[in-house]
Amino acid sequence: MKNITLKQLRYFEALARHRHFGHAAAACAISQPALSMQIKELEDTIGATLFDRGARDVRLTGFGQGFATRVRDILARVDDLEDLARAAAERLVGRLRIGVIPTVAPYLLPSIIGALARSHAGLDVHVRETITPRLIDELSDGRLDTAIVALPVSEPGLAEVALFDEAFVLVRARADADKPVPDGEALARMRLLLLEEGHCFRDQALSFCNMPTAVPREGLDGSSLSTLVQMVGAGMGVTLIPEMALGVETRSAPVAVARFREPQPRRTIGMVWRQSSPLAPQLMGVAEVVRDTAGQTPR
Repeated sequence: MKNITLKQLRYFEALARHRHFGHAAAACAISQPALSMQIKELEDTIGATLFDRGARDVRLTGFGQGFATRVRDILARVDDLEDLARAAAERLVGRLRIGVIPTVAPYLLPSIIGALARSHAGLDVHVRETITPRLIDELSDGRLDTAIVALPVSEPGLAEVALFDEAFVLVRARADADKPVPDGEALARMRLLLLEEGHCFRDQALSFCNMPTAVPREGLDGSSLSTLVQMVGAGMGVTLIPEMALGVETRSAPVAVARFREPQPRRTIGMVWRQSSPLAPQLMGVAEVVRDTAGQTPR
């Protein structure tokens, strides 16, 4: 009987996560037939079916669910061994998996990637852009090394390092440019356009307005800051965006920008990683590079 290989376990974990052969194969950078063959060989080796194959997706069997829990633990420990070896080197090289929230990624990533290339020769940066809850899950599972998010996340087992603070600004139709700037209470009575549920920026904006996050807001949510600004330009309402997004998002829309009176709504952007990560000292150095880069980025 053949031995189980780490490659097979990584393919299994990808399929368990994506629940789709094509998506899992793309994530593993192999062909779908090759992935299917490896999964079949794994099932033959252990003598049990791991997945129920459906017309649209695949699902873990009861045995597969228990198998998946142990596989993730094994892969996390293997990754820790690799990180331990990398931590012993004089400088950080090789793959670095960074997660970034969508309200930061488009505005800072180009500068950050360039700065890391200059400060850490040989570093291969892999970027994952998604909302905070998914980043935290992937960080905890060992699928990411670090993530740039809004603090605090207050997640046990994660270290948090603040990078910078930034204000939120009001974006409204150009015809309203001379009107008084509303406070949070007045803003709550306006047609406020926000990111869809799951984005921490949405919750921060609602908090400034003292509005509950669970209130239905049909037709008032967008999937990106760019969409929200264009909706404002079309006269559909007002919105808030982080300061760093101003230069990118407002240059092509007929909108006006205004700053709130103190105390302005703000957020703290920081980096998080597993407290147990052997790369923690090196990640602190990466955080310094990101902090310096953010300080030089016009906002």
